[in-house]
Formats: sequence, C-alpha cells, structure tokens
Amino acid sequence: MKQLLFAFIFGFIFFNETHAQIEYKVITSVESIVPNGLGRSRLISSVEEKNYKDFTSEQTEDDNTRNKSNRGDIRVKDFEETKLLNFYNIGGIRFQNIAANDAVISSKINTMVEEGWELAFVTSAVESDSGKDDGQGIFITRYIFKRNKL
Repeated sequence: MKQLLFAFIFGFIFFNETHAQIEYKVITSVESIVPNGLGRSRLISSVEEKNYKDFTSEQTEDDNTRNKSNRGDIRVKDFEETKLLNFYNIGGIRFQNIAANDAVISSKINTMVEEGWELAFVTSAVESDSGKDDGQGIFITRYIFKRNKL
C-alpha cells in the first residue's frame, strides 16, 4: 500500500504540469510636452490581442527578403483611450495637470491590481523640444503588468 501511495505521489509530482503560466499586459501613457497646450495626451490600453509571429519574418544571409506584413493587419482597432491633460498650457507648465494625470493613472493601476494584475515594470522616455523651431515633444511611460493566466 505504501508503495502504491509513493508511486501515485511520485507520478503526480513529476508527470503533472504544475508550471504557472503568466500573461503580460502593457499600458502606455503619452503626455504632451508641446508648448502652449497644443499636444494630445492619452492613456492607451489595448483590448485586442495580437500574435507577434503573424508579423515576424526571419532574415538570414541567404534569404534577406523584406518583411511584407500589412500595416493594416497590425493595427489594433479595439483599445481603451483615456484622456489625460497636457503638461503645458498657454501659461507654461501646469502642475495641476500633472497631478490630475497622476490621479487618473493611479486609478488605472489600482483597477488593474484589483483585477489580479501585478505591476512588474515601468519604463519611460522623452522626446523633448530641441529648440526654437521644434515645437514637438512627448513623455511616454509603459506600465507592464503580469498575472497568472486565468
């Protein structure tokens, strides 16, 4: 009887797939740093899923054929777009707008945590005004969440 119980436990441990599968989700905030409040700021979250393999080609020394994926197939049409405020208005930098964006982004993060997501990584970058004639600029942040697959 002990041998049968041992065999059952051994089989369960070594032959049962016990690896947790994890899924990731990326949320992106784009905050305008264009002077005079002319830019657009948003919090973007894709609802639609895509498989990167559908748009990937492998290039080798013998075959360096260009990737001919159709841009229209790559585009996502189902996504959440949450309006954020621009960092600048006509009077210059607007700290109330930054605080308002923080409140909205915190709300999104808290909602995701309530849904079982864990904030795993945050990364940001900026493309700023490079002089008198530029007039362009964004501050982008990617929030990468993870959770066990349901």
